[in-house]
Amino acid sequence: SLYVSEYFSQSAQKLSFYSWYGNAKLFHFHVPEDTVLLRWLLQASRGKGPECTSMEITVHFRHGAPPVINPLGTRFPANATVRPSYNISITLSSAVQNTTFVNVTTPAAGDWFIAAHLPEAAGRIEVKGFSTPCPYMFQADMFVLRLTDMPVLEPGVPMPHTVVSPAKPLHVKVFVPKHAAGMRFQLSSCVTSEQRACTVRVLLGSITLPQSFQRSLTCTGSINCSLALESPPWEKWLQIMVESLGTANASVSVEMLASFTVCRPGSTSSFLNFISLNQSQAGARPGAAAGSSAPAAGEAPRNASGRRSSCLQSQPVVREDLDVVSVRYRLLNGPSVPVTSLSPTLLLLNLNTGMDSGGSLVVSLLLNKTSVSLANATVAACVSAASPVLSLNATQNCSTAFSQGYPLSVSASSAEAMLIVLYPQTDDWFLSLQLLCPKGECASAEGKVTVFAYLTPCFNDCGPYGQCSLLRRHGYLYAACSCKAGWGGWSCTDDTKAQSVGTQNLATLLLTLSNLMFLPAIAVAVYRFYLVEASVYTYTMFFSTFYHACDQPGVAVMCIMDYDTLQYCDFLGSVVSIWVTILCMARLKKILKYVLFVLGTLLIAMSLQLDRRGVWNMMGPCLFALLIMVTAWVHHGAKRRHCYPSSWKRWVFYLLPGITLAFIAISVYAFMETNENYYYTHSIWHVLVACSVAFLLPPRDKHKKPWAWSQKLTCRYQICQNDREELYAVT
Repeated sequence: SLYVSEYFSQSAQKLSFYSWYGNAKLFHFHVPEDTVLLRWLLQASRGKGPECTSMEITVHFRHGAPPVINPLGTRFPANATVRPSYNISITLSSAVQNTTFVNVTTPAAGDWFIAAHLPEAAGRIEVKGFSTPCPYMFQADMFVLRLTDMPVLEPGVPMPHTVVSPAKPLHVKVFVPKHAAGMRFQLSSCVTSEQRACTVRVLLGSITLPQSFQRSLTCTGSINCSLALESPPWEKWLQIMVESLGTANASVSVEMLASFTVCRPGSTSSFLNFISLNQSQAGARPGAAAGSSAPAAGEAPRNASGRRSSCLQSQPVVREDLDVVSVRYRLLNGPSVPVTSLSPTLLLLNLNTGMDSGGSLVVSLLLNKTSVSLANATVAACVSAASPVLSLNATQNCSTAFSQGYPLSVSASSAEAMLIVLYPQTDDWFLSLQLLCPKGECASAEGKVTVFAYLTPCFNDCGPYGQCSLLRRHGYLYAACSCKAGWGGWSCTDDTKAQSVGTQNLATLLLTLSNLMFLPAIAVAVYRFYLVEASVYTYTMFFSTFYHACDQPGVAVMCIMDYDTLQYCDFLGSVVSIWVTILCMARLKKILKYVLFVLGTLLIAMSLQLDRRGVWNMMGPCLFALLIMVTAWVHHGAKRRHCYPSSWKRWVFYLLPGITLAFIAISVYAFMETNENYYYTHSIWHVLVACSVAFLLPPRDKHKKPWAWSQKLTCRYQICQNDREELYAVT
């Protein structure tokens, strides 16, 4: 046999601490057909700085769809069936880099996914630029070894083969036809080259993760051994590996035979139903309705007789694509499906486009109680991938040859049932329904079950406390929920740490009403004739109030305009307020001060548009304004030959308290805020900044008098006052 090795690589990604599924970095690979060996090369590395510590990286694997993970131990939705993912841990301790290999023999062909992430996030809100996080990088490469001329085992035809040695197993494949109800594999005439009794092991099927249902068969001696499989995967190649368990130098000759039991489906008149569907949508011509009803009446006896002789009844289903990872399935015969005890009713749910595995498959059943006359009757259902379950009446087991399905049931006592499959694997999915009775009393009974099936990006749109986000890895799209207000879980249904409505209202009130502390600063600015500064503070107070009213995660939310606009205006007002306050303290000439006001505001607006959360967008203007202020104070002090400001009362009662409040505010903002305490630490930031502004504003100019409203509004004669300075000659 000719083996060909292939190599697939993807660029490295920077890992993140886990708080929701969007923090997990996804890698998407495609394993070709006839692959006999798959090897993952996993490379993890970290930075060399002092902030880098030992870290454990968790890597998840899954075939067919992204892995369903739960690192935080939260609850899933009530009707979701979750199977744990296969994962390994990679530890970065003293070594800067770690290389790990993962081998998979006879892997299933198709899509394979890898998700990697760091441990749970600490929840601390870090200001961009204040601290340098350690970079943890992860890269996954894939090596495959495949056969270019894998022998094909034809059904019903015995095929002799030779296993050369235990180190070189034999690989063959057989194609499973559609409607195959069972498969029987038989191995006979097992003889070694030394004419001794041989021992071989046969592995049927491919390995899939997280769960693998590969079937094993050990044959000893020349006697025939066989293995029967129920519901093998339809229209797929099934790999068979035969390996010798004997001596190293002896070859083994075997004869293999594969046979299938094919199930004949009953007639469903899908073509006539499709024609009637088009006529009902487009509007039938006169006389068309009478002509279309005649074949349906003639079909009824044939359908009844075909139902007795067939092993399944297939219902036609139309797949309707609505949006990205959004599909609705419509039954051509209507939402109600007839279910009997003679043979299962089958519905095909097509999810094999390669872009459907990033959502949630929802199947809902509703039993019409009046359609079943027996009180003890139960409608058993099974949702399975690759092949349907055709033996619900015998064992009531929801398993196929190489997979485990998802069982459902409805009865007169429990008429509703729902199933949520998170990230369904890329394949053809089947819904099997059959009527079951305790003692076989419903041979002629028929039940009506209403079926609703659809694919949605996020179940229930993540609820009121979550946001459904569409994520992308190269050309692959998948969806995940980002929860808020303390809610958690896959669909934001876990209320273990959820905030109460009272807590949410308190957070909104604190973050909004704390901005009213700017009112004293505005009053001081107006009293001292700093009208431009007062206007800036009013602008900041207004937009900060309504930005935080719109930024709340819970139900206490009010947005007066677009969220992004409110956020930008809030950030702009905060930085400009600091800018104008420090320049006002510098005591510059009016024309120069107002020029710097306008020029600085324009530059701040530009920098915030480039990077809104960068620390230098705030620190840069602050440092430059402080430089101007210190220069101006040194100039004033040198000119007066005295320390500026000269009054000790100004330093003790105004400047030092204002500077202290400003430093405390910066410390709270940069180092103390977390996701849990944000609503009161950020409110403290608002109060401290507003109070520091009121302390730091300089007194009014000496030649300006306080506001005298009685003099401003009078209509009588006024005595003009001469403000000219007297010049004295010093001799």
